[in-house]
Amino acid sequence: MAYKITEDCVACGSCIPECPVDAISEGDIYVIDPDTCTDCGACADVCPTEAIIPE
Repeated sequence: MAYKITEDCVACGSCIPECPVDAISEGDIYVIDPDTCTDCGACADVCPTEAIIPE
């Protein structure tokens, strides 16, 4: 199960360096590629707005 980023994302960039497989793309709201995500949860652990949740 991949993680996804909700509309609560403020595009702060905290999650990008935490992703070991570079599955997160920048934008107004960041996006996680579900095919690349390994479900490690590292991004969710550092998200200050709790915008990253299991899908």
